[in-house]
Amino acid sequence: MTLEELADALYCTPRNAKLILRKLADDHLIEWSPGRGRGNRSRLSFKADKEPLLLELSRGLAQRGDYKQSFELLNEFGHDSSAKPKFLDWLNGHFGYQQEKLEGATASDILRFPVYRPVVSLDPAQVNYAFDAHLVRQIYDRLVRFDEKLERIVPGIAHHWTSNEEGTEWTFYLRKGVLFHDGRELTSVDAAFTFERLAGDTPNRWLMRGVAAVEPRGPRVLRFRLHRPNRIFDRFMCSAAASILPKDLAGREEADFWQLPIGSGPFRLAALTPHLIELASFANYYAGRAYLDGVQIVIMPEDCLTDPSCWPEVLHTFDTDPSEDEKKPDENWQRLIKLCRGCTMVTWNLNRLGPQQSEAFRRAVRMILHPPAMIEDLGGERALPAASFRPEVSASLPIGAYDPKRIRAALRESGYDGAVLRFGAHEKYETDANWIANRLAEWGINTEIVVTTWDQVTDSSCIQETDFTISGVVFAEDEVCEIEHYEHGACIVQSFLDEERLDWILNRIDAALTADAAGRRLLLREIEDRLRDEAVILFLHHRQLNTYHHPSLRGVSLNSLGWIDFQNLWFEKNA
Repeated sequence: MTLEELADALYCTPRNAKLILRKLADDHLIEWSPGRGRGNRSRLSFKADKEPLLLELSRGLAQRGDYKQSFELLNEFGHDSSAKPKFLDWLNGHFGYQQEKLEGATASDILRFPVYRPVVSLDPAQVNYAFDAHLVRQIYDRLVRFDEKLERIVPGIAHHWTSNEEGTEWTFYLRKGVLFHDGRELTSVDAAFTFERLAGDTPNRWLMRGVAAVEPRGPRVLRFRLHRPNRIFDRFMCSAAASILPKDLAGREEADFWQLPIGSGPFRLAALTPHLIELASFANYYAGRAYLDGVQIVIMPEDCLTDPSCWPEVLHTFDTDPSEDEKKPDENWQRLIKLCRGCTMVTWNLNRLGPQQSEAFRRAVRMILHPPAMIEDLGGERALPAASFRPEVSASLPIGAYDPKRIRAALRESGYDGAVLRFGAHEKYETDANWIANRLAEWGINTEIVVTTWDQVTDSSCIQETDFTISGVVFAEDEVCEIEHYEHGACIVQSFLDEERLDWILNRIDAALTADAAGRRLLLREIEDRLRDEAVILFLHHRQLNTYHHPSLRGVSLNSLGWIDFQNLWFEKNA
């Protein structure tokens, strides 16, 4: 070939083509013999076979955490080779339990696994999603924790706490020797800074709505004075949003701190990139060192999904109960099943003009979206028709039969004129959204689905400009998470409900916080009942979580967020 032909193929000038050729030759990938004299053609020889080179490049990208580019490379250039199957075999060995040993060091127990969603925020004041909240609980710690198995609050950073009889003053007594990951001791000043910051312009300021003052009373005593009684304020302190940060963010600039934040939890954050979250065991954790030395969470795009049933000694989680068509783990793998404490639902945007302003129209749509029909048609993780936020309540409430006559009557009463409704749905709910849109179309109700990605979840306008949306909620801390659902600054309720309903909800919540357990449950149930009766929220289904794990993996249990706490995991060798 001629240099000019090569420059055309490389979309560059002959001068740049020479530079490229020299670099490839230096890397021993090609041999270039330039022709001497006018009219003599040059010779280009390739010294590396395509398949092993492609495999080497893909593995290198994966080891640096760029799995997306690995798959893009294989998809573009590996269609006529076995590079991709070989890469997947290597990847299955890359994930799972690994013993990694550096020269002269003791072997480290590492758990490496993929997830298919990015982290939105590791700032406790901003946290809003279950995956983020789970990671926050690994990196930071709270004054107190709610033990799901014991069904009671247990000590955390605070070893003891008290309140006055009215529930307007709460005092927490902090442990000695609780260290942040940088080695500095945690004191009441750090806790006071955390809660004063939380009370600012943050989505999780709802935790501090009734707080009049936060007062450090010496290095290990913290007192909260409240405007009004809150008899479950200690439960508020169990929230992931109440995780303690170092004072003034350890003297770092805000943007710099969140590049690699520090806390006092069982794991310190060793690396945080768009593709990788690396956690390292914190040896000085006050509640005891984790058994694992490290956890590497690889963030992969959905189209990079591999077959995880081959991963050795690692978790295998299905969003659905695996069917006969899906490859299940070996029979000796252990299975965990848990009904998600929360639900999937549709919420109407009452701050936009449209058919949804008619209660009759909302009731008609509720009847059309018959939850048992959705579960029968779509199956999968959709385990129980929902009539409430909580599965135990749904199990006791009748859904009602599908009644076309009542639907027609409600649509006539609403005066629906065929207007198109903008339907917001995150990509994880796209299957449900398509079913809903098709079901409504059968009744002449026109929708336009607006799908949002993980990159858009912090853009409130994506949701605010829709007439209704589908979403999910998880009540990890039971009543406190129910209150959070109504008050969190980034939750759909805050954007969609009109001012009159929001004021009424806050009034009911304030009354609930002064009541005993039975009275509190009745008042919170009153809020849910009104939203259901007025068809402001349409309950759809409760999800079932199905997790398999290798028998050598010990200490496994699903927490209230639907994730497995890494602190108690350990591996029984040769199991």
